[in-house]
Amino acid sequence: MPPVETLPPGTTAGVPTTQPSTKADLLKFSIVVNSVTIPVMVKDKEGRRVDGLRPKDFTVLENGKPQQLKYFTTDPFELSVAVVIDTGMPDVAVQKINQTFSALVEAFSAYDEVALYTYSSTVSQVSSYQGTGPKLTAVLNQMKTETGHNNGVAVLSGPMASGPTVNGVPVGSPSAPVNTPPREAHVLNDAILRAALDLSKRDRTRRKVIFVISDGREMGSQASFRDVLRVLHAQGIQVKAAVVEGSAIPGYNKLERFHLPLQGYSDLLPKYTKLTGGGDIYTGFSRSTIENAYADITSDVRNQYTLGYLTRATVSERCNDLEVKIDHPGLKIYARDRVCPAAQPRSQ
Repeated sequence: MPPVETLPPGTTAGVPTTQPSTKADLLKFSIVVNSVTIPVMVKDKEGRRVDGLRPKDFTVLENGKPQQLKYFTTDPFELSVAVVIDTGMPDVAVQKINQTFSALVEAFSAYDEVALYTYSSTVSQVSSYQGTGPKLTAVLNQMKTETGHNNGVAVLSGPMASGPTVNGVPVGSPSAPVNTPPREAHVLNDAILRAALDLSKRDRTRRKVIFVISDGREMGSQASFRDVLRVLHAQGIQVKAAVVEGSAIPGYNKLERFHLPLQGYSDLLPKYTKLTGGGDIYTGFSRSTIENAYADITSDVRNQYTLGYLTRATVSERCNDLEVKIDHPGLKIYARDRVCPAAQPRSQ
């Protein structure tokens, strides 16, 4: 007896009435994920990490209502890290960062994956996600040729500003030109958004982190701080930061600076780290303090408490307030302050 062939629904004589574009279209669907996982870091008054806490020590509130924990672990996580380096800083700062790349590689484990980005007036992806072995070292060595902008202000007048002049008027010109300084751009928001969108595609079992090395200035981004923060909350991404140059002054992460016209913002990095659960920023003028920051950041991110619960929020709802409390006075908690529901694509 010849084999019996069955036709899938929607076909006639073996010819589908609606042709799927690819095989993946038959296997891909979207579901609403209502589970919320919260990485939580706990430190004492001296800034040391506190271990040994149990589920009963934590209380999770969503919009002020206690939530029942469904998941708790203290196991370390593999990391997906987007390293974002500001090349719009003065060249002396960029060269100082270039000298710390060996310590940056050593801060990651063999199970982590890292992608590299740079930004100034635009954002560039230097490398896609890869392991932390020789390939990462090779890419960072190539980045050592990156230079920052020249120190000092733009030359607008004097003998270095233009060619030959007679009584201040360039030769061959009927009038003196009006010199204006080139407009600077430091697209910090755009850089974090680009890294966040790429991180959203990584495996959900990994802890996702954006590590910014910058002087903290923001000016000229198309993306707003609020919109970028929503993406970070929806994807559960933490922002960690090491600031250098003038922003490394003591107390920078506690300052609420004014927005000065034509000067941009200088207080967004502390807000990103605080509101995403990344904790305080790390500041440093010297090469050694920057290298120590790398090890501290990866250690803090990898060894956090992870709490989980089921939210009743839906995709159409706005972000909900999130608060994590601990039943131990004197301890400080670092956790994100919002949960933003989102539809997550899954493949079966």
